[in-house]
Amino acid sequence: MAPQATGRRAEYAAATRDAILAAARELFVSQGYFGTRVEDIARTARVAPATVYAVGGGKNGLLRELIETAVRSGENDTIRARLSTHTDARELISFVVDTSRAKFEQWSPLMRQVIAAAPREPGVRESLDVAHASLRDTLARTADRLAELGALRPGLDAAAATDVLWFYLGNSAYFTMTDDLSWSLPRAAAWLEENLTFALLGPSNT
Repeated sequence: MAPQATGRRAEYAAATRDAILAAARELFVSQGYFGTRVEDIARTARVAPATVYAVGGGKNGLLRELIETAVRSGENDTIRARLSTHTDARELISFVVDTSRAKFEQWSPLMRQVIAAAPREPGVRESLDVAHASLRDTLARTADRLAELGALRPGLDAAAATDVLWFYLGNSAYFTMTDDLSWSLPRAAAWLEENLTFALLGPSNT
């Protein structure tokens, strides 16, 4: 087969995959995980149901691919790389809060459905664990950097600081503020930055 034909086939396969993933994400958000059928995804993506199964292996596989694609993104690599460049503890906390706010804004519609479905579907729970592990890794790197800077308050080590960051910056905290308390994201981020600074840093850094 000519290289040009092979290239066109690869481009078509990539475009088909992207269309299926986009359709799955749209429908998971609008109809819920259990309310979405493979046939709905196929119709929205304008492909046959068999193609959906071939690309993702069904709803579980598509959800897992959506989350793993986000976790493996170059954007996440850049975020993690920037953590080690900060030399001011307060600026590092501000960066992590701003990043978590942006990620929550981007992914909360889907994550809301994932969290709702996880107790009833082991495959969804596994995808949620992948997302949580990625966030936990970023927060652990943040805590390690704060420790390297000698910025953590007395008696707080990197492991404990990771737990504090998880408490404040996990999805549950954002959902509580935006859903239960009806706070705007800017208000939530400002509160998080203020309280994380107090909870994590030693007296010389506050």
